[in-house]
Amino acid sequence: MTNQALVDTEQLKTLTGYRRPGDIERWLRTHGIRFFPSKNGPVTTTDSLNSALGVKTKPADDSADFEFI
Repeated sequence: MTNQALVDTEQLKTLTGYRRPGDIERWLRTHGIRFFPSKNGPVTTTDSLNSALGVKTKPADDSADFEFI
């Protein structure tokens, strides 16, 4: 899977240090990260991870940085 917006189970194993899908799901719930169950284990998005960490993404439209008078 090459979609950068999705974080698959293998990536979550690296991130959490857990190997079993149930342990990863528990870790995600504990940290308030929304996820989707799949046949290989939980899958989440970078937006869900960033939200749980309090990271705000910059809007794609740079015009939001300007204040119109």
